[in-house]
Amino acid sequence: MSITIKTASEIEKMRVAGRLTAEVLEMIAEHVAPGITTDELDRICHDYIVNVQQAIPAPLDYRGFPKSICTSVNQQVCHGIPSDKRLKKGDIVNIDITVIKDGYHGDSSKMFGVDTISQPAQRLIKVTREALFLGIAQVKPGCTLGDIGHAIQTYAEANYYSVVEEYCGHGIGKDFHEDPQVLHYGKPNTGVALEAGMILTIEPMLNIGKRHVKLLGDKWTVVTKDRSLSAQWEHTILVTPAGYEILTLRQEEL
Repeated sequence: MSITIKTASEIEKMRVAGRLTAEVLEMIAEHVAPGITTDELDRICHDYIVNVQQAIPAPLDYRGFPKSICTSVNQQVCHGIPSDKRLKKGDIVNIDITVIKDGYHGDSSKMFGVDTISQPAQRLIKVTREALFLGIAQVKPGCTLGDIGHAIQTYAEANYYSVVEEYCGHGIGKDFHEDPQVLHYGKPNTGVALEAGMILTIEPMLNIGKRHVKLLGDKWTVVTKDRSLSAQWEHTILVTPAGYEILTLRQEEL
């Protein structure tokens, strides 16, 4: 395992990439409404990243991925490919944005409800976000990856949700995916100990039903096997000498 400790200048570039990523999620919010296609959301985000931010949408052509963002709707867990399918009232959708600026990546995702959504969907979205922030709260030098995973898993299971185990957070920097892998389940005091200067994503995926997932024929879209609703939130986190800094924090979260 090769974990890179970022230099001060690299951290500054990661702050910029993180801020741009947050701005895309802020920008797209008003467009998430009944009748819009996820293809249209992709086009709006692509144009904003390329033309306004003068940056690069990292997913486009990454290992063959055909679009600039990921849109995962309802039972889709992650890596949903934008399409001509229209969003409808009651849908929930995760929009996952990764921006490259000056060679460095920012990575974040947010859940959106389309118009009015059901109470079970609202609760799933809320608890998943709370689980993310409980995981983030563990982050400081000397904390282990197992501490992060344990905090997320215990909170999710206490709320009767299951944690997807096949997909995880990751180190990030010049490369989209770097070491270490950040599992969203685990035991305290196990795994890699964090050091100041590490940057990683935490991005739990929780299901209303069982944790089991399957990969669709497009080789990207992951869905719940039992077709239950799934939610995910993600932030890019810097380990600081005193704790953590969320590099992709949005204005609404300040």
